[in-house]
Amino acid sequence: MLKIKAGALQLTLFISVVIALLLGAFILYIKLQDRIQKQHYFVQETINNAQKGIEYGLINKLTINDSIFVLDNDDESIKVKSSYWGMLTKITSKATIKNFSFKKVAFIGTQKDSEKNIVLQLADYNKPLVLVGKTNIQGNALLPKQGVKPGNIAGVPFYGANLIDGRISVGNQLPEFSLERKKYFNSIFSVPQAESDFIDLDTNRKWKNSFNNETKVIYSNSAIQLEAVDLLGNIKIQSATKITIKESANLKDILVVAPTIEIKENVVGTFQAIASKEIIVDKDVKLGYPSALVVSENNKEENKSSIQISNGVEINGAVVYLGKGKASNYDSQIYLDTDSKIIGEVYCNKNLELLGSVYGRVYTANFITRQSGSIYQNHIYNGTILIDKLPNEYVGLSFAKNTNKSLVKWLY
Repeated sequence: MLKIKAGALQLTLFISVVIALLLGAFILYIKLQDRIQKQHYFVQETINNAQKGIEYGLINKLTINDSIFVLDNDDESIKVKSSYWGMLTKITSKATIKNFSFKKVAFIGTQKDSEKNIVLQLADYNKPLVLVGKTNIQGNALLPKQGVKPGNIAGVPFYGANLIDGRISVGNQLPEFSLERKKYFNSIFSVPQAESDFIDLDTNRKWKNSFNNETKVIYSNSAIQLEAVDLLGNIKIQSATKITIKESANLKDILVVAPTIEIKENVVGTFQAIASKEIIVDKDVKLGYPSALVVSENNKEENKSSIQISNGVEINGAVVYLGKGKASNYDSQIYLDTDSKIIGEVYCNKNLELLGSVYGRVYTANFITRQSGSIYQNHIYNGTILIDKLPNEYVGLSFAKNTNKSLVKWLY
């Protein structure tokens, strides 16, 4: 009878246990790998579905502030919501697969139409456009049926070789913003609701809020001075009277809302200022893309409302004046001083006084200029409008009939 030593038996058992452990570990590793691969697939597919939601919003018309399910079944869904953020439209897409969720948020607008290449659209009130001095307009123009002609102010003639360097067509009235957007601007000055997420600048001068969260609100019945503050993201600052922005304020992507807004010298930032009466921009202010200055009149009697832009100012984005009624007064509702520069769009449904430059597109009901003690209607004096200076990547104002939507920027 063969005898096996105890030591050899123990070694055999040890080897058997090690092999069993190794096999068990290998099986667990295979299962873990399979689980990781499935999780990676679900995560990647969820991200892809969130992107599909954004793409759906770019192609289809969405009802503002309503959520719709682009896809909805037991294990998979894509929910898309559209809302306004000043002059921009925000699209939020939330995708879910099983227990995985991913959200994408973006600003969208209307892409530059390089084929039409429209530089100027002037409403037809039976008056020709008159160009004086070193006025320079390059691009295609939609003008009243009376067309365009050279003029003379206090002995200063038109110095250009061509009145407009582009194709001239007969236009009609200005493009309109959607009824939803008009209602939004009518309601934006309302006092925030009590359940809003309020924050206090007295306790903290630095705030950052993701666009995935609810909007944080700073509100005061009295004037607000924004200085030595750092505010980023989904934040609305509102005053019932006036907001003053000083050079020491660092503002990015926020909304500033008040009847009167004053932007002091040398302010640098990227934000939207929305007023019901007046926006005053002091010299050497630099606003990055996508910024906007908007005055939306509250009533027809608000004739003294205006946007006043000083020399040396550069704004990358939109300057918009939305007035009630026709341009029956002799004041300038948007005033661009000499050496001011707008890279983007200017929209004014009343009177625009253009002494500076617009690298992009101008929509206006009427031009006006004050020279030598007189007021001249539908005259441009030394103004510049150049469509080719507007980058092809620029995405801007969305009107009711625009369909060529595109991405402005991804949000955080």
